[in-house]
Amino acid sequence: MTQTASVWLVLALAFAGANLPFLTERLLGLVPLAGGKNLAVRLGELVLMYLLVGAVGLGLEQRAGQIAPQGWEFYAITAALFLTFAFPGFVWRYLYKRK
Repeated sequence: MTQTASVWLVLALAFAGANLPFLTERLLGLVPLAGGKNLAVRLGELVLMYLLVGAVGLGLEQRAGQIAPQGWEFYAITAALFLTFAFPGFVWRYLYKRK
């Protein structure tokens, strides 16, 4: 896989992973919950998805060559990007008025 394809794969996974907690009532999209999910569960799921997508990105970077050292700035920017990606799902779940 080329580096360009790896970047697009990570971006697509990030967008899908950021919206998954808001689009389904199942835990991680797999396990049905009897009482549904509240916002705290969704935010916890969002953090878990951020870590999973980060692990995939780290694995792809390791496969391409040496892993570049990252400071706190990198994680702050990627977390902000992940939250930005989650905005459509949040709007659909909590702000969209259904009839």
